[in-house]
This record gives sequence, structure tokens and C-alpha cells, in this order.
Amino acid sequence: MVNLTPNPSFSVTVRLRLPNRAGMLAKVIQAVAQAGGNLDAIDMVERSRLSVVRNIAIDAASTEHAEQVVSAIREIDAIDVLEVRDRTFQLHQGGKLRVEAKIPLRSQDDLAMAYTPGVGRICMEIAQHPERVYDLTIKANTVAIVTDGSAVLGLGNLGPAGALPVMEGKAMLFKEFAGLDAFPICLDTQDTDEIVETVRRIAPVFGAVNLEDISAPRCFEIEARLQEALDIPIFHDDQHGTAIVSLAALTNALKLVGKSIADIRLVINGAGAAGLAMARLFQKAGVQQVTLCDSKGIVSRQRTDLSSAKQAFAVEMAGTLADALAHADVFMGVSAPGVVTPDMVKAMASDPIVFAMANPVPEIQPEQVRGIVAVMATGRSDYANQINNVLAFPGLLRGAIDCRAESITESMFLQAAVAIASLIPASELRPDQIIPSVFDPRVAPAVAAAVQAAAREAGVARQ
Repeated sequence: MVNLTPNPSFSVTVRLRLPNRAGMLAKVIQAVAQAGGNLDAIDMVERSRLSVVRNIAIDAASTEHAEQVVSAIREIDAIDVLEVRDRTFQLHQGGKLRVEAKIPLRSQDDLAMAYTPGVGRICMEIAQHPERVYDLTIKANTVAIVTDGSAVLGLGNLGPAGALPVMEGKAMLFKEFAGLDAFPICLDTQDTDEIVETVRRIAPVFGAVNLEDISAPRCFEIEARLQEALDIPIFHDDQHGTAIVSLAALTNALKLVGKSIADIRLVINGAGAAGLAMARLFQKAGVQQVTLCDSKGIVSRQRTDLSSAKQAFAVEMAGTLADALAHADVFMGVSAPGVVTPDMVKAMASDPIVFAMANPVPEIQPEQVRGIVAVMATGRSDYANQINNVLAFPGLLRGAIDCRAESITESMFLQAAVAIASLIPASELRPDQIIPSVFDPRVAPAVAAAVQAAAREAGVARQ
């Protein structure tokens, strides 16, 4: 495996005391470079005639690598390492969210209107005109982020407490990119019936529900049952977010290589929530030849171990992932590190498109296929063309809530993908630029507008 690029997720801040003389900081910088770390900020803490105390932020490729970099610094004579802090743990200290009131409570008058007795009039208005709950409460701007912790990132079944940091981060993204107030709801059950019933009972508070990190195949049933039971949008980001963004990126990648979506052979490795949703959406978008693979190889009709969800995509062909990739135009990976080799990519059709989206280590790293692939994308932020769900879910739920959609439809997914892809005009398309930046302020409004239009066309918008 090629070494991962040092990145902020494994960064540390090292506090050092150095002799106050020329060349000492240079020795530290040299040691960091020789150990393979990347320098970030260097800040002065205090200075005296004899010594200088500095904080130095350093990016590493892993926890072990960070320890190696710090050890290299410790070996420098006359330099004392006073403290080492993990920057990611520091960021999460105390949690990443808080609740704040939108209006001040400065007087008895404010209290009388915001709470009792004035609030009683608002309660009666909603009881008599239920639709006004959207106007007079937080419902029109609130998303429940619901998980059972059974499939947290690529880490597995960590349970509800282990999932909470991810849900907090998700809430931050909803707020930052779409202005939505989202709240983490980590359920201490992995029973499908209990999850459905719990969400159904808390739904009056929320304008939409975002299901997150729930293992397949239970996630499919939970989403379907909740959408049937409730009249608010139910969105499972692990499925549909990945599908939307990868379709947007694929649309632009195909423009670069001059291939039609109807003519390509597309291989998806990973038959969990994301892979199955991608297969469904790609077919809706016009892909005629989809080959799905899982850890046992091609999802073939010859196999007897397939779930009903996988059976829907079973093909006559049998074999390994390598067999599936022979002469394929596109590879989409939502699976495991290192499962694709350079030789497998070389066996693909001309101008191969490779989206290796496993995190943190992709199915094949870009360095290994440089000069072989026509377009390369990953799920990582330190490579070009990051396939990041944040391009989809904030705008999608913003649009769905704003038009008070009763449900989420596949046409919304398709139009969201079109909106994302359209933000990169043909004149700006390059192999390293097929998808907008997650910080592009145009993305969420464009997706929201497209979703609203699709909802109205489908007849599921109430406003």
C-alpha cells in the first residue's frame, strides 16, 4: 500500500521549549520533514532571553505516524517537548453542539410572550390549525438525525454512544451548509420495530428525518416503513447521498471521456446500503449494464446466498471482482481498502473511470494508477474529486422541508445529481475537477431548488 498523505484528522499540536538561539527551530522543522510529517501553524507562546516556547501543529498519516514524528522531535538535543495534544480530540472536547435561543429574555414582558401565559395562545392556534406548527415552531427548520450505531462510518457496530460524535458532526454540516437545525438522536436499540416506533413518536417535532449509520438490510425496511407511516421526508444518507453525488460526478466524468451513460459497463464493489442505492439510481439515470460485487465476488444468479435486495441486481456472469472489471468503463467502490490492483485497472476499457470511495483508505490509491485512469475520485478530502455526501444532503432536505414534501422520491435524487453536476460548466471540466467543492456556496441552494421543482412535479409538495 502507498503511504497515506498526512492530513488534519491525525494532526497534533506539540508544545516545545527551545533555546533562544538561531537554528533551533530549523532543526525541529527538519526532524518533522524527515519523519514524513507536514507542518501546519507555528505559534509563539512565550519568549525569554534564554528560551522560546512554541506550539507547532503537525499533520500525520496515522496515530502511529504522529507518535513517530513526536519521537523524532524528542531526539533533538536541548529541546524539551512540554505537551502533545491530539487536535481532533481537542476539537471534540465537550461536544460540538449547543442549543441557543433565537430571542432574548430580558424582561417580564419577553417571558410572558415566550412562555406562560402568552404561549398558551400559540398552543391553541396549532391545536385548531395543525398546519401552523410549521409557522409557529421549530418544525419547519429541524431535522432528526437518527441512528442505532450499528454501522458507524467504516468502523462497524459501535452502538449509540460511539455513534454520537458522527451525528454531532452531521448536525454541524446541516447548519453550516443549509441553515437547518439538526439534532442527534442515538437510539439504544437495534430492533427494527422499536426504531420505527420511536421515530414515529418523536416525529411531530421535526420537519424531516435523516437516517444514518444503520446497517443493511435493516436500514431499507426502516426507511420504507417510516416513509409509509409519516408525512415528512425520510432520507437515508448512507444510501441516497452517496448515490446522488457519485451520479453527479459520473455525469461529468463521462463528458470528459466522451462516453454515453447508456453504453457504459459499470462495476460497483460493495453491496451494502450505498452500493445497492447507487445501482438503483444509476439504472434510473440510464445505465444499462451494472455489475454488482460483494466480498464473495460478482452478485450472480448462480449464487444461493443472496438477499432479496441483491437478487434484484444478480447477473448471469459469475466470478471475481477482477473478472467483473475486465473491459469495464467505470469502477465504483464503496467497500474495503486495497481490493483493486493496478493490473485490474489496466484490464478495464480505454479511458477508465475509477471512483474508489472507501474511507479512510480507498480501494486503490490514486498514486497507484496515475497515468492509467482517465478520471479518478475518492472519498478523501486530500485528493482531487472528493465524493462527499455533504454536496447532497443539506440542500436536499432544505428543499424538501421548504416545500413541505410528504416524502422523498427518486426524481428528487436524479434532479439533485443534475444540479450538482451542472455547477461545473463544460469549459471548466478537467480530470481533477468533475465535482464542486463542498464549500461552494452555490451547491445547497441549487440542490434545494431542484428538489423543490421535482417534488412539485411529483405531486408530493404541500407548499
